[in-house]
Amino acid sequence: MAEAAPGARAPTDGQRRRKRRRRIHAARPLHVGTGDVKNEINVTPLVDVVLVLLIIFMVVTPMLTRGAKVQLPETVHHDKRQDTGDQIVVSVTPDARVYVDADPVDAEQLAKVLRKELTKKSSEGGARPVHVKADKSLSYGEVRKVLERIHEAGAPQVALGSDDKRKEAGR
Repeated sequence: MAEAAPGARAPTDGQRRRKRRRRIHAARPLHVGTGDVKNEINVTPLVDVVLVLLIIFMVVTPMLTRGAKVQLPETVHHDKRQDTGDQIVVSVTPDARVYVDADPVDAEQLAKVLRKELTKKSSEGGARPVHVKADKSLSYGEVRKVLERIHEAGAPQVALGSDDKRKEAGR
């Protein structure tokens, strides 16, 4: 240790401690800086949410069919059209029961019910088209009776529903 000057008093333990504390605290900054501000979005939670929503929509979308459940005939040149919700869906089940959307309708009352539905305008302002979904096990005559009732109601457009025929492997 360094010797004290002649005639000076030696520092006490308390003075030494205080001096040491000052030296330690003087080396450290008195305040903590805020740091740089990040202007970026953390995309990891966003990606997680979007992926969960995508999976939910992929699972639920095939279940969103309107009308009664029927097995549609298969066609080779299938023309898919988007279901806008404006169409009136008429379904004919294998036991020849008729449904307008999901409501069962007596075959004789079909024209009357369709007239009432056709008076409602579509979102584009025109008349609502009719989409017929008939089971593939039905004969042509049974489906024709339903088509005649639709014609009696004055439907401006009628479309027949079908499924896309899957190509067999190896052909």
